[in-house]
Amino acid sequence: MKYMTIWQISPENIEAVIDRFKTADPQPPDGVTLLGRWHEMASGKGFSLIESDDPVAVARFVNAWADLVDQQLVPVLDDAEVIQAL
Repeated sequence: MKYMTIWQISPENIEAVIDRFKTADPQPPDGVTLLGRWHEMASGKGFSLIESDDPVAVARFVNAWADLVDQQLVPVLDDAEVIQAL
């Protein structure tokens, strides 16, 4: 299943997020494939697209930043999957 993670960095956490992103490995854990990550530099917003069949691994990925970043985790479907659902 694919998930979109959407984040917003509070102004008071910007420096801590930058430090962690530069020094820690921002890659997802085993069981989660990062398909892409996009950043809106001016606002501290961004999103990533991940894929996993392991909800525990997905939760681990999101929780790694939960102390600094407000996030949403949204399951998403591509066009072919939407057609199957319809």
